[in-house]
Amino acid sequence: MKRLQHTTRLLLLCGLALGGAPVFGSAVALADGEVRAGRASDEEISEAYIYLLGRLLITRQQQLDFQEGFKWNELVHRKPGAVDWPNPNLDVAYSEAWVAVDDSSCTIVTVPVISDRYFTVQFLNGWGETLANINERLFPGKASGDFAVCLRGAKVELPENIKRIDLPVGHARVLSRVALGSDPERAVELQHQFKLRVTGTPKLPEIAKTPIFDLDKPPGVEAFEAAGAALDGEPDLSVGLEKRQADVRKIAAAVKDSVKEHARVDGVIKANAVAEIGKAGQTIGHGVVENGWARPGVVGEYGLDYLARTLINSGGIWANIKPEVLYYRGGKDDSGSDLNGDHAYKMTFPKDALPSRFAKYFWSVIAVDNLHYRVLPNPKNRFLLNEQTHPEFGQDGSLTLYFATDKPADAPDGNWLPIPKGQAFRLTFRFYGPQDGVANGTYWPPALVKLK
Repeated sequence: MKRLQHTTRLLLLCGLALGGAPVFGSAVALADGEVRAGRASDEEISEAYIYLLGRLLITRQQQLDFQEGFKWNELVHRKPGAVDWPNPNLDVAYSEAWVAVDDSSCTIVTVPVISDRYFTVQFLNGWGETLANINERLFPGKASGDFAVCLRGAKVELPENIKRIDLPVGHARVLSRVALGSDPERAVELQHQFKLRVTGTPKLPEIAKTPIFDLDKPPGVEAFEAAGAALDGEPDLSVGLEKRQADVRKIAAAVKDSVKEHARVDGVIKANAVAEIGKAGQTIGHGVVENGWARPGVVGEYGLDYLARTLINSGGIWANIKPEVLYYRGGKDDSGSDLNGDHAYKMTFPKDALPSRFAKYFWSVIAVDNLHYRVLPNPKNRFLLNEQTHPEFGQDGSLTLYFATDKPADAPDGNWLPIPKGQAFRLTFRFYGPQDGVANGTYWPPALVKLK
């Protein structure tokens, strides 16, 4: 604990607690007081591991995608609710792809005309950083038609008047989202009108072979055994994290060359790094908690904050940037107790602060388990609350939402999200098109009150 507090103080001086890139000493005090120079300290091992894990979470998902049958530059249209990753957004129809571009080939993205609902086409790099979006916010008046996604600096002949979007890397993850709204069939119809095609024959990147692990069982020292493949396969575009990369490579070399160091690093990961990740998860890294809700400090674009990047890649992979959506995570009630299906809860939005005030497009709330962050099965097969569940307002114009195994007697059906009995859970509240206090960071959802 003393070591972690010391690390935190140093990073706070940089304005980025645990997310900056301070330089720590390379000497370690041994049990007998002797100092061995050149060997990574426990502190460096933990921080390098947290940094590397953020990348391994992406390479894990990429391998799973291609094992499933993904092909470069081809969209996979998902049925609504069919994505299999933590904290899914059940408000949208997703389409997914990995695109590859190079000096001689671009990928053309065809976007249909959509005027009655939210949509976006998001591009992310191999570290989970958002590179670009195509939507009405960024291309007002011309958010449909063909867009050429190219490698920056590529000399590729393109049709006249086509909008070009340059990427700093040669391959990217793509997610298109189309809001289901009150007409899911129309959303699916629009979803299938998104298209990809290549202008040439791009050189396809090699997929990094790294551990494929269960999210609740992160890798130990084998993370460093795969470090070369992970780091060589995709540059980290975040300036200022060069020391983290150097530490990763130094530790990787040490565990390869020394059986004793291999065992020591594995022990440090399990005893220190995993615990630090768990502790930081309470606040989503350097986020702020109020009313039992955690709001991340950064999302989608992380800069030096590799801790938040790793946490979000684990608990909400492919998160978009704040101008598109803001996520709050609720894990405790107003007394500070963890949420559990043995109890019933309510949260009340006053008339002048309804969820719709803070979302230009839509809002929703889902409940997920605390281990895999998947939605919770229930007899009603209801997995979220939003405007499409037709919540009713109180006589004073307020809105009360309920989370309980059985519907409270005074709860309208559309205001109630079923929770399995005895299930530990957390909530994810989304505001798409953040406005007002959600956009400027001054708002938190109301506290969850345990019902008697």
